[in-house]
Amino acid sequence: MTSNNNSKKHWFALKVFYNKVFAIEELLLKKKIKCYIPCETVKVLKQDGTKKNVRKPVISSLLFFHSETYIAKEIQKILTDKVILYTRQIDFKKIPLAIPEREMNIFMLVTSSGEKGLEYFDTDNPKFYQGDHVKVIDGTFKGAEGYICRIKKNHRLIITVHGVCAVATSYIPQAFLKKIP
Repeated sequence: MTSNNNSKKHWFALKVFYNKVFAIEELLLKKKIKCYIPCETVKVLKQDGTKKNVRKPVISSLLFFHSETYIAKEIQKILTDKVILYTRQIDFKKIPLAIPEREMNIFMLVTSSGEKGLEYFDTDNPKFYQGDHVKVIDGTFKGAEGYICRIKKNHRLIITVHGVCAVATSYIPQAFLKKIP
């Protein structure tokens, strides 16, 4: 019997081994599980001299999926030697890390924008929490919220998926930002 908490869908994250992120995505999609891989499209030159657009993960080995908690645990069991499910520790037990819907939506908004100049980080880093909490009110990233920090001498907006990863946007004009108290 599943509890209410177990039957509600959440976003979860997997660390995928051996560069098999697309194979795992295909497997989950066949099971009707919604997936998201932060990707960029790059042109590659094939052996016959033609160019082809190819999806390339921007954070190697990271895949997000949307399901119930019990399914997330099952995926970890079934794919034991192929993936690691991101977890958190509660009362000495590892619990799948459920990513809040709002946090995931903002992350997908920014990472799927196609905007150049994004920088990705594969783990949370406390330095990202310095600075002002802001909301983008105009432009490509309208609706995104995050924190302003300095990276490579530029002010950037940092969007985090707590415990999993972070992305830094390219420059956003101050006129497009609204401070959140």
